[in-house]
Amino acid sequence: MIAAILPSCDTKKEKAEASSDIIIGKKPIEVKDKRLSAEILQTLGQVSSPSVSPDGKTVAYAVAYTDIALNRRNKELFTVGIDGSGKRQITTSPQSESEPQWVKNGQKIAFLYNSQIWEMNPDGSERTQISRYDNGIDGFKYSPNGEKILFISAVKTGRTSVQSRHPDLDKATGRIIDDLMYKHWDEWVETVPHPFIADYDGKNLSNIVDIMEGEPFESPMKPFGGVEQLDWSPNSRIIAYTSRKKIGKEYAVSTNSDIYFYHTETKKTTNMTEGMMGYDVNPKFSPDGKYMAWQSMERDGYESDKNRLFVMNLATGEKYNLTENFDYNADDFCWGGASSVIYMLSNIQGTSQFFSVDFSNVGAVMRQITRGQHDYASIAYAGGYLIGLRQSMSAPNEVYVTPTPPPTSPNEGSGIENQSGENISQENTDILSQITMGKVESRQIKTTDNKEMQTWVIYPPDFDPNKKYPALLFCEGGPQNTVSQFWSLRWNFQIMAAHGYIVVAPNRRGVPGFGQAWCEQISGDYGGQNMKDYLSAIDALAQEPYVDETRLGCTGASYGGFSVYWLAGNHNKRFKAFWAHAGIFNLEAKYLETDELWFPNWDLGGSFWDKSNKTAQSSYAASPHRFVDKWDTPIAISCGELDYRILASQGMMAFNAAQLRGIPSRMLIFPNENHWILQPQNGVLFQREFFRWFDGWLK
Repeated sequence: MIAAILPSCDTKKEKAEASSDIIIGKKPIEVKDKRLSAEILQTLGQVSSPSVSPDGKTVAYAVAYTDIALNRRNKELFTVGIDGSGKRQITTSPQSESEPQWVKNGQKIAFLYNSQIWEMNPDGSERTQISRYDNGIDGFKYSPNGEKILFISAVKTGRTSVQSRHPDLDKATGRIIDDLMYKHWDEWVETVPHPFIADYDGKNLSNIVDIMEGEPFESPMKPFGGVEQLDWSPNSRIIAYTSRKKIGKEYAVSTNSDIYFYHTETKKTTNMTEGMMGYDVNPKFSPDGKYMAWQSMERDGYESDKNRLFVMNLATGEKYNLTENFDYNADDFCWGGASSVIYMLSNIQGTSQFFSVDFSNVGAVMRQITRGQHDYASIAYAGGYLIGLRQSMSAPNEVYVTPTPPPTSPNEGSGIENQSGENISQENTDILSQITMGKVESRQIKTTDNKEMQTWVIYPPDFDPNKKYPALLFCEGGPQNTVSQFWSLRWNFQIMAAHGYIVVAPNRRGVPGFGQAWCEQISGDYGGQNMKDYLSAIDALAQEPYVDETRLGCTGASYGGFSVYWLAGNHNKRFKAFWAHAGIFNLEAKYLETDELWFPNWDLGGSFWDKSNKTAQSSYAASPHRFVDKWDTPIAISCGELDYRILASQGMMAFNAAQLRGIPSRMLIFPNENHWILQPQNGVLFQREFFRWFDGWLK
């Protein structure tokens, strides 16, 4: 994808860095006007990494706190009973603790601190450093027998290092480039992550082995893969890991990753998914060790292909597609207590829900467990319960607990009604109780080709249907990303509503969660039906008596930014102001600037110089820069100079074009941000300028 707009800033790419000994923790916040603000948005606790104790009675998790003045975040660890009782903060320090895991049969909690593995008692006492690895550790898993630890650390590739070829030029800053994929997401590719194993005597690590030693490949896969892409077999003899064993141009044009088994006793490696041509990721062994489950895409080069849930019988090598008759993605999964039941997450109709898959009779029986206006963002099983992070357009992540249905449930096949789950972390309840949120409504809108399109409409707090409100059309990124019930620090619909806007967020053609045909339609049709879908949505809402059709704005990021640029030249004076973030302005330039070339090869049809390729030629003919002569509406542009997915030059070109055409325009550029805006003060700056722009033109 061009990039997902993630729900929060708690990403694998963002690591809190302590610049002083000041401890950042939760602060009491008084909300004076009952409205969500940019400052409150940043200072809400950001909950992540829930881990269930072996007895299924307690959950450990992390919470990131923000100090806007210091412009940094800090994570602390907590525990809480699965029934919501006994919540306890177990760390307090000026630097972040993260990735809590229960080890030693629940007697200890292991975690990362200063890029090393530490352990402590469940009450936070007796902190002990376990690892002292010079290159640092980015993720880890203890073996089931507790005798070894698997961890991730970066190794140098030497591909772009001058010093590897000219050691006497120790102050030279040039990079020597001989192949593609020399940069990725927001970094120059000078290291790759590798999995390591070490013996563990209960106190220290020894005999550390790089299980991919000498290989220039990465595992887990950049830019967002983590320890979830590796797993231990129950007998502690096999490590399953995910890798795309390609470099350079071959890497840049392919999504063909595989699951490999590393046998700790023989040190032999076996490709378990050879011949499966798309993404194969996130292996998980069944509790009895007889099966491995993983997520798999079918087609090489198509990163938005259907994400299928596969199971392999390790004795016979037979593979089963458990979601063959399910027209939605398997977004995450975990094994249940039995080795014939898997629980998974899937986005369906604009929300992300829990499902169960029983394959005891080979033919998978699937049923929906949860329903409601929310997104589950993670899933774990604990003796009759599912534990996961849950968010919505009106609330950030919290840890929720949901009972699993009995095997003989009479609702089998139709879903279990009213399974809404219980919030056991309660991190932000006190603050959110002071804020009046706008109503979030799901509507069905008729498209130009007579289909029904699910669209979210978010109303201002204290909405009065007798008043006239300005409205903002939100254009989703990806393009294959659902407008689901996400909570974001950048694209937060409730803060838009709090500023007096009605937000219109359609699930236009090209998003998952509405069947694979709906998702795939957009490939090769940029500037086509999905743009008509956007106009159908805003036109439908503009007819409402409470929407002022003379005060309509349009905004979006990534592919959403492309959409803004395209609509700026094709909106027939519907809109009075635009804002595009990290958007594609010139498709031809973007093809040669971006990092992951498999994306435009699939979605655009190939290169712009292939004149015989009708799909590609049609795609590039829809490039927004070709319609600048029709621009007639004020436009603001924001971008980050560390964005190597869609370079900041795209935003600069669009801004320069607007300036040269005499279009009222403004640019907000961040020298130290990537495709997202991660730093607290930059996040506040973005929100303030966003509303200064739209308020100036729409109010």
